[in-house]
Parts: sequence; structure tokens; C-alpha cells
Amino acid sequence: MKYILLILIIIILTIFTQIGGIVYLISILIIKRKKAKYKLKRIGLFLILYTITTFLIVPNLAPLFGRKRIAESDKIAANNMFTILMNRNYVKPEMNVTLAKIAKGLDKKHKGIKLVYLDAGFPFINGFPLFPHLSHNDGKKIDISFIYQTKKGDLTNKKTSISGYGVYTGPKEGEYDQITECERKGNWQYSFTRYLSFGRINKEVSFSERGTRDLILEITRQPKVKKLFLEPHLKSRLNLKDLKIRYHGCQAVRHDDHIHLELK
Repeated sequence: MKYILLILIIIILTIFTQIGGIVYLISILIIKRKKAKYKLKRIGLFLILYTITTFLIVPNLAPLFGRKRIAESDKIAANNMFTILMNRNYVKPEMNVTLAKIAKGLDKKHKGIKLVYLDAGFPFINGFPLFPHLSHNDGKKIDISFIYQTKKGDLTNKKTSISGYGVYTGPKEGEYDQITECERKGNWQYSFTRYLSFGRINKEVSFSERGTRDLILEITRQPKVKKLFLEPHLKSRLNLKDLKIRYHGCQAVRHDDHIHLELK
């Protein structure tokens, strides 16, 4: 039973961080069960090795696999630190160039408003899945947060959930309701991200049509962008016509809580 539990821990760490399973296995091999308080020592060693690996080793190895960490700046930031700690912030080098251009254009229109990213990709191996996403496996995909506003209508960098997912801007009365249509067809996973929000925050802010539309226009303006996913009711509401803006299908999860961006 103990071996099954250890294998399960290794699998879970690998699924969510890519490198965590290997680091934990190394910790097990170094700290033998014969040592006093081996469990506590093993956890401590794992945390030390994982931190060193994440911030010092992986960034230097990832370029060998054609990936780089997202280049953060005063205009580009992760929604939360967990994205970085879990090594879900790696992309192809051309994605960094594209994100910088989008962020620069957004900042020109709305000074001080950042491009906030959610999940991107792992540092190693094309085809390695980034759970729970279907396609974040080659460094060419990234999720971008919507822009929100205060009650006064001022744009803000605040978001509505801890993870950046799961707080939806659903269809208004009279708008096409793709969500209900997909769920009616039995696609139970369509609204699954509501369970991945990890908590609603900043209830005083709301979806900004103006800010999000300007962000999407900056995205579609980039020649390297192949497509982005958005729910049909938001594409219609924001009066967006670009053919790069597409519907992802009922087999995925809904996209009225974030933007999925994909390079050519």
C-alpha cells in the first residue's frame, strides 16, 4: 500500500508540474526510511530540490527543447505565483515576442493595464499534456485573462478568481447561449472550470467590454497569431469580426472566463 501511495504521489506531481515526480523520486532515494523522521526530512529535501530545479535548472535546460520562460515585465505578469511554481509558464521564443507586442499595444491604449497570463505550457517534450487543457502541449498556446473594471468604469489589473478561471461572463438575454446548447448535448465538462477557480475574489470588479475588446484587437493584429478562442456571445457582444477569433467546440471547456491564444 505504501508503494502504491508513493507511485500515486509521483504521478500526481508529474501531471501537474512535469518535474515534480522526478524530484520527489530523487528525494526518496536520498532520504532512506531507516533515517529518523524520514518523512519530514524527505518533504524538506523535496521542497529544497524542487525550488532549485524550478528556478535555476529548468530555465537553463528548457531552451534545449525549444522553450523559454515567459518574459515578465512591468507590462506582462502571471495571474498568480502558482503558475510559475508549477512550471506552467513556458512557451516558444516567438510567443514571448508576440506577447511583448500585445502588451505594448495594450499599454499604449490603457496605460498601466497589464497583459495577465494564466496557463501556458511545460518546459519539456512536445506532446506532454498540461492538465486539464487539451492542447497546451507544444509551447504555442497560452491563456490570457480578460480585462476588468471598477464600479466607476476604470480599468483595473484585478481579476475575479484566484486561478483566473471559472468566473464566467455568460450570455445576456437575447444573446446566443452556446453553453446551454453544449450541456444539453451531454458535454458535462463544458463548465468544469467553475471548480478550478479556487475562490472568487475582488467582487467589486466586473468584465470590461472596452478593455477586453482592445486586448483582443491587439492579439488579432499580430501576424504570428493563428487563432484565439472565445465564446460566440462575447464575440458578438464585442462586435469582433476577425476570422482568427473562433469557436472551440463543445468538446473543450467554455471560453467566457479567459482567452485562448495560439500561434501558427
